[in-house]
Amino acid sequence: MFNNTKNDTKGKTNGLITSASASSSNSLVQGTNIEGTVQADKDIRIDGTLKGTLNCKGKVIIGPTGYITGDVQCENAVIEGRFEGVLLVNDILHVKETARIEGDVTTQKLVVQPGSIFNVKCKMGAQHTNPRKVSLDEDVIELSSLGSAKATMS
Repeated sequence: MFNNTKNDTKGKTNGLITSASASSSNSLVQGTNIEGTVQADKDIRIDGTLKGTLNCKGKVIIGPTGYITGDVQCENAVIEGRFEGVLLVNDILHVKETARIEGDVTTQKLVVQPGSIFNVKCKMGAQHTNPRKVSLDEDVIELSSLGSAKATMS
């Protein structure tokens, strides 16, 4: 039961669990804290704390107990916990009712549930999901969790 055998396809290092199967994902469990840069080729779920940079080729899920502060770039994201920093989502960002997000968000599509705290500077659309194409001189749309949107134009 607790022995490590040659047939065991899972490894665990400081709360980060990876699996060798094709449909696997990574997980940072509650109570685990990591500082630094994380690269993930598959989906990753964060229920612990990450301070630093996360680059993920799949989906990033921040669970209800999860907290990330830093920079995150991913294909899709589901936020249930806390995020502070710069978030770049190439496709869809789902902000759940328990989420608290502060910082800068860039995404193609956005879904925000009532009750979430979404205090960000947000850029949306295909032209913004590639960081090399983002221009600092463009108009900015700020969204609040109250459901209103304000356009800031110079």
